[in-house]
Amino acid sequence: MNIIGLTLGRGLGIATVVMGFAANVASADELVMSAWLPPQHPLMTGAILPWAESVEEATEGRVTVRVLPRPLGPPPAHYDLAADGVADITYGLHSFSQDDRFLRSRIGEFSFLGDSGEATSVAYWNTYNGTLDAPAEHEGTKLLSLFVHGPGIFHNNQRRVETVEDFAGLKIRVPGGYIADLSSDLGITTQFMGPGQVYEKLSTGVIDGATFPMEALTAFNLKDHLTHSMTLPGGMYNTSWFLVMNEDRWGDISDDDKAAIEAVSGEAFARLAGSVWDGADAAAAEVVATTDIEVYAAPDDLVTAIQGYAATHEATWADAVAETGFDGVAALAELRERAAE
Repeated sequence: MNIIGLTLGRGLGIATVVMGFAANVASADELVMSAWLPPQHPLMTGAILPWAESVEEATEGRVTVRVLPRPLGPPPAHYDLAADGVADITYGLHSFSQDDRFLRSRIGEFSFLGDSGEATSVAYWNTYNGTLDAPAEHEGTKLLSLFVHGPGIFHNNQRRVETVEDFAGLKIRVPGGYIADLSSDLGITTQFMGPGQVYEKLSTGVIDGATFPMEALTAFNLKDHLTHSMTLPGGMYNTSWFLVMNEDRWGDISDDDKAAIEAVSGEAFARLAGSVWDGADAAAAEVVATTDIEVYAAPDDLVTAIQGYAATHEATWADAVAETGFDGVAALAELRERAAE
């Protein structure tokens, strides 16, 4: 069975076994989180674990979060793990879902959103959660927070990209979603995979590069296998992330503790996660500066060309969003304005 089949196939025997395991190990006030990033990843050490501690402190110990040492499934499965009650809490990328249930979340994936992970994450939370009614797209869960990483960069080990034609034929890892579509427009051969698979594929020549924020070069040990990193103002793309809890488990919590958890989640967590990514990007940039990787800004003509492709995707998305009763054009303008504040 391929990874998508594993992600979307519900009711499998293995899920039943794991669900039973989760139920047995969780007490009434203990929430079990499945986490798939490496334990040393900045998001884990700087945001997820501190948030878990904040939940315990905010509820005066009545609710605790236990982060499992190993994930209960592959990264693309994590939203369904929470929705189906296999895990109490999960996080992940909306684009990993490989379907259209998170249509409005794509607003957090577009090019040129902002140069700060913190500012863009807060803007994303307030826009998608507010203007675009994010909770309605997260069926089966309590939406705890939303965030994005720092501006997305185009990394490869073949050549300096200066024109659209220079993208042609490059085999590049993408996280799905908008950047996969944009990359295809540019002539790139896209490869969908989780971040943990990139080192092996890159080091063995299966792929020529990856789309990632700068922090990934150190977080996933990629710097020795890349030669060029191209930046764009506001990012070539971004990724939209969720932090969710199973809806039934949320219902088990008292109203006072729900309010306490919400106070340390939502915008507060979006700000924390975004600031962690900004710090990790800056730290990685310092390391990359000591390597032979050429970090350069995309030429103006190339930026203009990418803006043209991006505008087409934004318009297509806005039309689809309009069919669900929302104004995507206004929402995207709002997000960019908030991110620039």
